[in-house]
Amino acid sequence: MSEQVLPFYLVCDESYSMDGAPLQAINQELPTIYDEIASNPVVADKARLGIIGFSTGAEILLPLADLNDVQSIPQLSARGMTNYGAAFSLLRDTIEMDIKKLRQAGHSPYRPTVFFLTDGHPTDEWNDDYQRLVDPGFGPHPSILAFGFGEAQASILTQIATFRAFIANGDVSPTQALREFAKQLLNSVVKSAVASSSSPAGEARLVVPEQVTGYTVLPVDLV
Repeated sequence: MSEQVLPFYLVCDESYSMDGAPLQAINQELPTIYDEIASNPVVADKARLGIIGFSTGAEILLPLADLNDVQSIPQLSARGMTNYGAAFSLLRDTIEMDIKKLRQAGHSPYRPTVFFLTDGHPTDEWNDDYQRLVDPGFGPHPSILAFGFGEAQASILTQIATFRAFIANGDVSPTQALREFAKQLLNSVVKSAVASSSSPAGEARLVVPEQVTGYTVLPVDLV
């Protein structure tokens, strides 16, 4: 029987507006996420995590991996514009490639989950790249949770999210908002992996936050 795995992607804004406290907070939390996942055999067995950073362009900072096989976690750095389209285009191609590799390795991958994080509004025309990513005809189109703070626009976050959208409500600082985001990412990976491992039918279960401290839940647009 093939091993079932849950792919997770962190897609993080690295534009100039993220410089300073926001990216410092994320960079401080990433090693904790790595340690918690890698040190839990059940979670490490089920979950795979990849990181994509985007600004004017987008790049894979951490290829989708079993964190037991990862020697170091990348650090994000601020640069460039806020081009959502670059992130969605790279994410779509990366998911397609990763799912193929997982199957070739004998795994049974479930639908990927994306944690999309931004502090601003897009500086490009991104909709075509986004539609290519979420197209139902694209088999492994992901479940997307969108998180925004700073100058992020609620109306855009709800367009991006296919599952849930959250926007920082101003009661917390950017640093606190980012730490809470990292906490929710970690909790979702851990709880989903544990729930999937204990499922009587052996089926994958996605466990994601319904409420997030310091954030307001936004209604996701229906189409």
